[in-house]
Amino acid sequence: MSNTAIKVEDLSKIYRLGEIGTGTISRDMERWFKTKVLKQEDPFLKIGETNDRANKGSSDIVYSLRDINFEIEQGDAVGIIGRNGAGKSTLLKILSRVTTPTTGRINIKGRVASLLEVGTGFHPELTGRENIYLNGAILGMRKREIDRKLDEIIDFSGVERYIDTPVKRYSSGMYVRLAFAVAAHLESEILIVDEVLAVGDAEFQKKCLGKMGEVSKGEGRTVLFVSHNMASINALCSRGLFLENGLVNQFGSADEIVKKYLTDNQITTNYREFSYAHEKFELKSILVKNQGSNDNNIYRDKEIHISFSYDNFSKEGKTYFNLKFKNELGDYFLVTTSLFQDFELKYGSNTAKMIIPKRFFNEGTFLIELMIINYLESGGYTTYFHDAELMQIEFLPEKKEVGAWMGKEVGQITHTFNWTI
Repeated sequence: MSNTAIKVEDLSKIYRLGEIGTGTISRDMERWFKTKVLKQEDPFLKIGETNDRANKGSSDIVYSLRDINFEIEQGDAVGIIGRNGAGKSTLLKILSRVTTPTTGRINIKGRVASLLEVGTGFHPELTGRENIYLNGAILGMRKREIDRKLDEIIDFSGVERYIDTPVKRYSSGMYVRLAFAVAAHLESEILIVDEVLAVGDAEFQKKCLGKMGEVSKGEGRTVLFVSHNMASINALCSRGLFLENGLVNQFGSADEIVKKYLTDNQITTNYREFSYAHEKFELKSILVKNQGSNDNNIYRDKEIHISFSYDNFSKEGKTYFNLKFKNELGDYFLVTTSLFQDFELKYGSNTAKMIIPKRFFNEGTFLIELMIINYLESGGYTTYFHDAELMQIEFLPEKKEVGAWMGKEVGQITHTFNWTI
C-alpha cells in the first residue's frame, strides 16, 4: 500500500439528464435531509442506465462511471482509452477534485497537477508569468520553489515573447503550451493530462510526450494520460485502463489494453462482400486464406492468397490494385501494387489473386486499405474504389515454429532473404 499513488474503490458518478431537481420542494428537502444530515445515498439516484451515448434510453438518470476499481503504483504511466463518452474525462475530473463521485472512495497520495482542457486554472486577465505563480500557489508551492523552475517553464513553453502579455490574448495552442509546461515542471507527485495536447502542433506534441516519459521514468512521478492516439499510449505508458460505457472493460499492460481496444472496435474477418459499384468497375468480394485451405484461420507459415472477385467494364487504360497494410496502431508499414507487373485486370467477370509468400508476415492483426485505380497512358487516372479500412485480418503463428520458445518476434515483416558466401 505504501507505493500506491491512487486507489479507486467502487467509484460511480451519476448524472441527471435535462433539468436539475426532483420537481417538487418536498422531494428536494427529502434529498437534502437524507444526503446531508443522515449521510445516506440519494434516494432519487438509485436507478440509472448505462451511459451509452449512441442509444436513446428510458431513464433520465445515467451512470457516467459505474463501480470503477483500480490501483496505480507510484511512478506508473497509465494510458486511459475508450470511445467518446466512455467516461474518461469524468474520471480525470474526479481524480483532480473538480467534481465529486456519487458513490465510492478515492485515496490519492501526493499533490496532483492536472491539464483537463485548454486554459485550465488560468485567469484570462493575468499575464503568462503571473499565471505560472498562480498555478504554483494552487498546488501549494512556495514562491522560491516556483522561482527556481520559472526559466525552465518559460523555455519549454516556447512563448517567452508573450510571457508578460495577458493570456486572454493567447491562441489555443499558446494556452496549452504554457499550461502543460506549468503542470509538468511544478513539483507535483501526480500529473493528469487529458486530450488537450491535440491542440498543439506536431513538434510540441512530441516534446510533451518526451517530457511525460521523463517525468514518469526519470523522476518517478505518476502520469495519467488520456489520448485517442494509440501509438502515443504504447510509447509512453506501461499500464492501460480501457473504459467502455462508464465501466472498466480491462486494466493491465498498455500493449494488452491497446490491442483489446482496437480488436473490440474492429471486426476481424477473412471474407467480405461489397455492394458499392463504379459504372466501369464493381468489386464483389475479397477472400483471404491459406493456399489449399478452407479454414478461416490464416497461418503465417503457409502461402497467403488474397482473392478479389470483380466485374470490369473498362477497355481503356490499365486497371490495377493498390494495397496498403497497417498495424494495430494504424501505422502504414507495407505498400504494394499490381501496376508495375505483367498483369492486367481482364474485361468482364473474373477473380484476381495476390500471393504472399510463407513466413513473410509476422503474427499479429493487420488492417488492409485498398484502392482500385484506372491509369491512362496520357497520365490521367480514375479511382474506381477506395476503402481505408477494407478489412482487419489476423495472421496466426505456426504451430511448431523453430525457435518459438523465444516468443513473438518484433516488427510486422519477417521475410527470409537470400544469403550467399
